[in-house]
Amino acid sequence: MDIWEKLYIKAKEQYHPEEVSPFIYAHHVVCALESDNGEIYTGFCIESCGGVLDLCAERTAALNMYVNSGQTIVKRLIAFRDKAPFDEGSGMPCGACREFFMQLNIKNKDMEIMVDYDKRKTVKLKELLPDWWGNYRYKNNEADQ
Repeated sequence: MDIWEKLYIKAKEQYHPEEVSPFIYAHHVVCALESDNGEIYTGFCIESCGGVLDLCAERTAALNMYVNSGQTIVKRLIAFRDKAPFDEGSGMPCGACREFFMQLNIKNKDMEIMVDYDKRKTVKLKELLPDWWGNYRYKNNEADQ
């Protein structure tokens, strides 16, 4: 069993769409990520009637990683609805999640994101954000130290 199958199985455990209340819908998008030290963390999407209250599966998994271990670096990530990512793009993180991972740790630019599970096709975050606006701040921070 390769790491992608492990991640898929862990994420799939979280998939059970449900109405939490008349306002909240959850568990319809799931995610598993592998942290820098090889641990696996999961998350699921939580949607509400007010968009700013929503939380994507990818950010939930990242927050679980940080809260439970203090880690900020992600090696691999898979996210999907009812089936594994397919056709190059069905498992792609939204813009807010891409931004969050870059801000969490600049090393996340090298994390692999699964875009086609059967073909084992991945993309790196830096390919999705090639000229990310925050690079200068990381560089300036390094220069100050």
